[in-house]
Amino acid sequence: MFKYFELNKIFFITSKAPKYVLLLFIIVLSIGLTEALLLSPEDYKQSHSVRIMYVHVPAAWISLGIFSIITFLSIFGYIFKIRNFFLISKSLAPSGLVLNIVALVTGSIWGKPTWGTWWAWDARITSMLILVLFYVIYLVAWRIYENKDKVFKITLIITILGIVNIPIIKYSVDWWNTLHQPASINILSKSSIHVSMLFPLLIMTAAFALFSLLIFLMKYNTELIKIKNKGLDRL
Repeated sequence: MFKYFELNKIFFITSKAPKYVLLLFIIVLSIGLTEALLLSPEDYKQSHSVRIMYVHVPAAWISLGIFSIITFLSIFGYIFKIRNFFLISKSLAPSGLVLNIVALVTGSIWGKPTWGTWWAWDARITSMLILVLFYVIYLVAWRIYENKDKVFKITLIITILGIVNIPIIKYSVDWWNTLHQPASINILSKSSIHVSMLFPLLIMTAAFALFSLLIFLMKYNTELIKIKNKGLDRL
């Protein structure tokens, strides 16, 4: 039942969704920025520079999450021959790449007052840079290969190789002696970050997730229009 997706039904939903997502994004972002820039306390060591965290951390989280989703969609899409999963993956990649770059840039800005340098070949920074390369290679593969069966296989291989880097990024601060501090937020144990900082961080994460969804919908709708222009009514 997953093999075919009616194009008109999908496009009817996705073409109307962006305006609602945009409205929700503006509301959540406004709340998040108010909490992050005005209401959250400054750090006793880093002072106001800690506020970069409210952009840096959500951008990093969402970029990792998007690449993970792309990988699993590619695997299931290839196994079950679901073309739409590859189309979704292709449409997700641009926002993942943008947020990955945002995480690196804001990390560099944050590093200057904190570490005294714009860049260091720290284990986490380096592994995040490698993730950018996987995003770029993935998107370039879609540009190069016109044969759909070949591009499905190539992008699948890229994502499987790239997903190996995700746990390296996550646990790099535990496995190696790095400039980054250990994780302040833990799902299975008590988090060390205070709720006054955790709340705006989660709000900003939701805002970044909505931003990614908005970019995805615009890209996905463009892909659907291309398919409709080819005279196809199913994916």
